[in-house]
Amino acid sequence: MTTEQDCLALDAADPLAAQRVQFALPDGVIYLDGNSLGARPKASLQRAQQVIAAEWGDDLIRSWNTAGWYDLPRRLGNLLAPIVGAAADEVVVTDTTSVNLFKALAAAIKMQADHPGRAGRRVIITERDNFPSDIYMAEGLLGWLERGYQLKLLESWSDLPAALSGEAGQQVAVVMLTHVNYRTGRMFDMTATTAQIHAAGALAIWDLAHSAGAVPVALNAANADFAVGCTYKYLNGGPGSPAFIWVPQRHHAQFAQPLTGWWTHRQPFAMQPAYAPVAGIGRALCGTQPVVSLALVECGLEIFGQVAMAALRAKSLALSDLFIALLEEHCAGHPLELITPRAHAERGSQVSVMHPHGYAVMQALIARGVIGDYREPQVMRFGFTPLYTSYQDVWRAVMVLKDILDRSDYQVDAKRDAVT
Repeated sequence: MTTEQDCLALDAADPLAAQRVQFALPDGVIYLDGNSLGARPKASLQRAQQVIAAEWGDDLIRSWNTAGWYDLPRRLGNLLAPIVGAAADEVVVTDTTSVNLFKALAAAIKMQADHPGRAGRRVIITERDNFPSDIYMAEGLLGWLERGYQLKLLESWSDLPAALSGEAGQQVAVVMLTHVNYRTGRMFDMTATTAQIHAAGALAIWDLAHSAGAVPVALNAANADFAVGCTYKYLNGGPGSPAFIWVPQRHHAQFAQPLTGWWTHRQPFAMQPAYAPVAGIGRALCGTQPVVSLALVECGLEIFGQVAMAALRAKSLALSDLFIALLEEHCAGHPLELITPRAHAERGSQVSVMHPHGYAVMQALIARGVIGDYREPQVMRFGFTPLYTSYQDVWRAVMVLKDILDRSDYQVDAKRDAVT
């Protein structure tokens, strides 16, 4: 049986242990919610003060040039690119994940409509269990197009091969999928799935919100078409920090999206009334950028420049393996159901378990300093961020959960449970 001393020994031998000191982690808290909001890099406070007090306060509008504000979306994109397997000048950090998905989906639909052999395709595929905002954005775009486009929701990821085959498959224009499912932590095989999509004549859009900075991603190697993702989860960019969009160089000439704000203009400061798109990844921008939020993203990305993704992935799997093993050793008598795949190739960097009173149990955990989060129905999510999560954190979290379950030390809201 694994002991706390065993976990301390793992921490002592952990090659990533030194990274923990770069984050501001409050005393008395075990933070297992980096899959929802990453912890604050210590450097971000000083960076915020620099941007606000010196760059904005002293240099004022001159900082668009002297402090490099104007170049931030591209410069940060190039820092982020290696984390997702992209090349230089293929990523910009800008806007929100939802807005960037709108851009990518609109661009993919137009590319298919302009393709001589695919102009009649009108079906967009995603999972019913995809993150709701992705579905909402697709519904909104297709509703405005009013050209007979249809959004098809798969009941299960395993239904995708059938949806891409036969006559039905010949109607599919775009498949948009989240690489790691936000609720279950299940991970797609991006390379194999993209190949299936392309074999059917469709284009592949990947949402990397629960992948970037958590698992190895190789967008170019997988031959994906577009990708989006956020920076406030595993990349530790801060609450609401700008997202990113990836467009491979092979699509740059064809890439066009409807949010043609002035930052996508070839000569934005010429103030011409007619739109002329800039070349390359700059077309994925829109309007004036949120400089303070953008600047803080760099603090998280700089830490990733100090570590190898292979080491992060190895520790992520070790942490989640330990969590699952400890749950089964100490909480076996309780109605916990593991819904995250056990297979490493099918798992992101979180573990999700269901409990009949999952919401109440999670609130009890948070009250005792173990911060995970809850998703309907009955799902407790525990995220493992290798840069600052320790093996002892995992041990202590499970011991608190065991105590709560053993003593039924949680408050059930009968009315709420009846609704959910």
